[in-house]
Parts: sequence; C-alpha cells; structure tokens
Amino acid sequence: MASAAEQLAANMNMGSFAKATELHKRLLFTLGALIVYRIGTYVPIPGINSEAFLQFFQNPDGQRGILDMFNMFSGGAVERMAVFALNVMPYISASIIVTLMGAVYPPWEKLKKEGGESGRKQLNQYTRYLTVVLALFQSAGIGIGLNAQSGLIAEPGLFFIVSTITTLTGGTMFLMWLGEQITARGVGNGISLIIFAGIVAVLPGTIARLFGLASTGQMSAIVLLFIAAMAISVVVFIVFMERAQRRLLIQYPKRQEGNRMAGGERSFLPLKVNTAGVIPPIFASSLLMLPTTVVQMTANADLPAWLSWVPLAAGQMQHGQPLFTVLYGVLIVFFCFFYTSITFNPEDTAENLRKYGGFLPGIRPGKRTAEYLDYVLTRLTTIGAAYITAVCLLPEILVANMGQGLYFGGTSVLIVVSVTMDTVAQIQSQLLAHQYEGLIKKAKLRGRGRTGGSSGKGITAPARR
Repeated sequence: MASAAEQLAANMNMGSFAKATELHKRLLFTLGALIVYRIGTYVPIPGINSEAFLQFFQNPDGQRGILDMFNMFSGGAVERMAVFALNVMPYISASIIVTLMGAVYPPWEKLKKEGGESGRKQLNQYTRYLTVVLALFQSAGIGIGLNAQSGLIAEPGLFFIVSTITTLTGGTMFLMWLGEQITARGVGNGISLIIFAGIVAVLPGTIARLFGLASTGQMSAIVLLFIAAMAISVVVFIVFMERAQRRLLIQYPKRQEGNRMAGGERSFLPLKVNTAGVIPPIFASSLLMLPTTVVQMTANADLPAWLSWVPLAAGQMQHGQPLFTVLYGVLIVFFCFFYTSITFNPEDTAENLRKYGGFLPGIRPGKRTAEYLDYVLTRLTTIGAAYITAVCLLPEILVANMGQGLYFGGTSVLIVVSVTMDTVAQIQSQLLAHQYEGLIKKAKLRGRGRTGGSSGKGITAPARR
C-alpha cells in the first residue's frame, strides 16, 4: 500500500503547480538571477579590445588548453573576456580544497565532525576567503598575460593590470553571492545552476555547428542522426546511473518503555553508485589541460635544448590523441576512488550506527560493519568509475575519428543532467510541501467547523480573562 507522501506525489499536476505561489516566486527569482548572470558574460573588462581578443582566442593555429574548458563553463565569457570570465571556478576550487583539508587537517576535521551548524558556517567562511585568494591569483595572471600581448589592450600598463584584477575578482565574488542568494531564495543549488546556465548557453552554437557541417557535406546525414541518437542514449544512461543506489537494510532493536515495547523500526542506508559526482572528470581534465596551457603561454619563448621535448609531448595532450585518452581514463578512475574515500568514511558510519543502536542484519556492529560498508562501497565505486569513464571517453573517441569540430565534453553532459535532476527534485519537494500545507489548513477548518457546530447550539469557548 502506498504511503501518504507517495499518494500526494502521484496527485501532483499542473493544477497543484498553479496554486503554489511561493514556488512561483522562487522560480522567478532564480530566472532573474540567471538573466543577470548572462548579461554579465557580455560586458567586457575595461581597456580590452573585444574584437581583437576574440580573433586571438579563436586562432585555429594555437591550442588553448584549459581555457577551452573554462570558456565552456562560463558560457563564452572567456572568449569575450567579460567581467564574469573567471565564473565560479575559483569558488569550486576553494570548495574542493576545503573539503580535502577537512579530511586530512585535524582542526578542520574536528570542526567538520563536531562543530555542527557553527562549524559548517566557519568552513564556508574559509571557503570564501580562499575564493578571494584564488581569484586574485588567477586574475593577476590574466592581467599580466593580456598586458604583454600587443594589439589587445588600448593602454597597457600597471593601471590596466590593477583594473583587470579588481574587475575579475569582483565578478567572481558577485557570482558567489548570487549563487548563495539563489540557494536561499530560489530553487536548486545556486552555484550549480550558474555553471549549468553557462554550459547550456553554448549548446545552440554546438548544434548549429553540427548542422552546418551536414549542410556543407563535411558530415553525412546518417552520421548526424547517429550522433543525435547517441546523445539521447547517453542522457538516458546518465539519468539511470545517477539514480542508481544500493540500499542497505538497517535494523533497530526493540526496547521496553514503561508498559509497551518501542523501537524495532527498519530503515535504509542509501549508497549511490556515483558517490564522487562530477569531481573526478573536472580534476582529470584540469590536470591534463594544464601542460597545454603552459606551452601555449610560452610558445614564443626560447626553451633550453633539454626542454625541446615539451612542445612535442604537449601536442599529444590534446583531445582525441591516444595519450590524452589513456591518461584521462586513468585519472578519472583514480579520482573516483580518491574523492569517494574522502567524502564517505565507513568507520564513522559504522560508529554512528552503533551509537544509535542500529545494525546491519547478520553483521556485527563496529569493525565488521565498517569492513562490510567498505566492501560494498568499493564495488559500487568500481561500477561508478567505469560509468563516468565511459561517458567522458566517448567524446574523445568521436574526436579521434571525426575531428575536433564534433567535440562535446562528457563533463558538461554530466553537469547538465545532474543539475537538472536535482532542480526537478527540489521543485517536486516544494510542491509536496505545498500540498501538505493545504491538507493541514483543511484539517484546521474542519476542526473549527466541528467545534462551532451547525445547529446554532454549538459549544462556546470560555471567555478569556
């Protein structure tokens, strides 16, 4: 028999959505915030020649390395050198660093485990401080690099470098604040939605480029249909794997409370197949693109003879190259296991179950439970790593066989699908909460009607003194 929550979820329709006025306000706020973000991606930094920089960025003779990934995540803000060119990538990097430090640095580990809400706020504050440091460092590198290029800057000099640092850092801090406002007053995770909006913004251009290749005869219609069918299949596969989980049965013993028996409940411990999320491909692609970026920045420099192999090796670190594909897959698998081991600790989970009296049927509490959780998690992570590797390497195989013009990142597809699923789940929870509120109001009105009576001889409440 379905529970009350499942019955309410089954009854959700457009009528219930139309009555959820609070949800309407949240959706409108989220949409307005994303529009503000998109407008900022078209506002160039002061002193930059936008047309000259776009030609420099789109130079087909050079490889842009990690800038391609940043440009994709920022919705094209990097190629326009807009005020939001850094996007929220410094915040993402700071969050990952704080998460890693929370697992290996004892004071932060204690703050994370025992600090509660105040500890979480303190770690968030550390993340903001680190975001400012990373944004300053990255914007300084961009300002100095642009200042050294002739023809891109109207008036090169110290003033341009300082204004670039201030503008780009301020843009990142504004987006961080905007993301927090979306999370608090809108729908979904604000930072994830900002990245989602940037990736979705470049999808129409990618689709138009595919149709352009088909119209000029560079790609056959059969290949185009194959790519469309494969893209739909990949999205369906991602949705299936992101929802997949292993539910471990947790049993709580019965206990005597007065004259009755209490307890004996059952619950489930859900373990996702993809516990690491999209962090492994982001880490892997960032590490692999870094050498290409360094080589591109030092292309005009005279390297020593013993470093003559660096440009040749960097040429193999491009999308579609065999060396890049192999290293990309290896790094994804490594970061899947590494990040999962940091975010989920079987020993802590087993200890918490023991404290609250829960146990896995047939397994002793304590060390044996931790070993069993580690065993199950290792098997799930193996499946999850294989799934993420397959999704991310599929575009690399297409690039190797069909050319660079067809490249689309598996990381971007993972982010788009995951953020969409999370946002839809939050909208459903908002609708479910609205239905619960409606039921509570109806119950109160019925209670008042029964108290007041319908025959005129109802019970009157005693007068308050």
